[in-house]
Amino acid sequence: MEHVLGCATSLVSCQKVFEGPLVNSLLSIRQGGLKMYIIEDKGGAIALMLASLFFLGTWPAVLTLLERRGRLPQHTYLDYSITNLLAAVLIALTFGQLGDSKPNMPNFFTQLSQDNWPSVLFAMAGGVVLSIGNLSTQYAWAYVGLSVTEVISSSMVVVIGTTLNYFLDNRINRAEILFPGVACFLVAVILGSAVHASNAADNEEKLNGSTNIYKLGENGSVEPNKEVIEKDAPKDLENGASATKYVAKAEAGTAEYLIELEERRSIKVFGSSTFIGLGIVFFSGVCFSLFSPAFNLATNDQWHTLKQGVPHLVVYTAFFYFSISCFVIGIGLNILFLYRPMAGVPKSSFKAYLNDWEGRQWALLAGFLCGFGNGFQFMGGQAAGYAAADAVQALPLVSTFWGILLFGEYRKSSRKTYILLGFMLFMFIVAVAVLMASSGHRSTK
Repeated sequence: MEHVLGCATSLVSCQKVFEGPLVNSLLSIRQGGLKMYIIEDKGGAIALMLASLFFLGTWPAVLTLLERRGRLPQHTYLDYSITNLLAAVLIALTFGQLGDSKPNMPNFFTQLSQDNWPSVLFAMAGGVVLSIGNLSTQYAWAYVGLSVTEVISSSMVVVIGTTLNYFLDNRINRAEILFPGVACFLVAVILGSAVHASNAADNEEKLNGSTNIYKLGENGSVEPNKEVIEKDAPKDLENGASATKYVAKAEAGTAEYLIELEERRSIKVFGSSTFIGLGIVFFSGVCFSLFSPAFNLATNDQWHTLKQGVPHLVVYTAFFYFSISCFVIGIGLNILFLYRPMAGVPKSSFKAYLNDWEGRQWALLAGFLCGFGNGFQFMGGQAAGYAAADAVQALPLVSTFWGILLFGEYRKSSRKTYILLGFMLFMFIVAVAVLMASSGHRSTK
C-alpha cells in the first residue's frame, strides 16, 4: 500500500518540477485583453510534453496494480473511462473557454455550433483507435508485462505515427534530428522483444525448478498442492494476499511469487503462447500509431476538408470530441465484455460492477492521469509539432520504473535479461532527447 500511496505523492512532486516553465507559459497573456490560452513558445511546449510523459507512464501502472490484485479489467476500464472524459471536459471549459472568442480562434462553446464536422470526424476517429489500443494493452500487460508492452507499442507509435506527423506538419521538425530518433525507437522495439523472450525463459526455468508447494500441470497450468491450500481463506485485495494461505510471503522474483500472482490476478496467463501476448501488443501499437495523425488532421486541416471561412478546430475542442468517442467505445466494449469476457476473465454484470468498490479510486485516478496526459501532449504538439510531441512515447521509462518498484518485474532475472533491459532503456533515453531536440515551431498566422 505504501508503494501505491507513493504514486499520488509523486504527482505532487511532479507539479513542483513542471510548474516553473508551465506556469510562465500559462501567464503569457498578451497585454490589451484576454486571449484564449494557446501554447506558442517552445519552452512551454516541452514542459507540457514532460508532464504528459509522467502522466502517461503512470496510469498504466495503476491499472496493472488493480489487475494483479484481482479486480476485473472490465470494472476497472469502466471507471477509468468516466474520469478520462471528465479530464477533457475540464480542459475544454477552462483553457478552451478562457478569454474572448476570435474569428480565427473561437472558444470552445462557439466552435460547438460551427460547421466543422469533417475535422470533428477526424478527432473522433483518433479517439476510436486510441480507445481500442488502450483496451488491448490492458490485456497485454498481463501477458507480456508492463515494461515490454509499453516499449513495443510506444516504439511503433514513433516509427509509424511520427513519420506520418512529420509530413502532415509540413516538415516543421528537423528531419536530420527527427529520423535518427525514430531509428532509436525502432531498435528499442527489437530490444523490447528480446527482453520479453529472455525474461519468459527465466520465468520458465524458475517454475520448472520449483520444488515448493506448487507444481506445473499440462501446458504450464498451475496446480497448487491441495493439502496446503485453505479454500475458504479470505481474499485480501488491499494487501495483495490471495485466497491461499502461506507460511511466509513469497519473495518477488521467485517461482512461488509468480504462482501466487497467477492465483491472485484476474487475467490468467500461465500456459499461454508467447505470441498471443506479442500479437496483442503489436495490434495495440498499430492503433496507437494512428490516433495522433488523426488528431493532427482535425486541428490543422491539411487535407482542406473544411468549407471556406470555417476556422480550424482549436486543440481543446478537438480533444473534447476525441474523448467523447474514446468514452463511447470504452464503455460499450467493456459492458459487452462484462457478459462475454475474453482471455479467461470471469463473467460479471453491470450490477456487480456498480457494487465493486475495491480499488475504484485508483481506476478513477488512472482516468484523470491519462486524460490530462493526452491533453497536454496535444497542446504541446500544436505548438512544437506533433512529431516532436510523440517524444512522450518514451513513457516506458516511467512505466518500467513503476514496474520494477511496485511489481518486482525482472527481479532475480538472468544477467542476459538485465543487459538487454539496460540497452532498451538507454535507447529510449537517447530517443526522447533526440525527438525533443527536433522540435520546430508552428506558425499561428
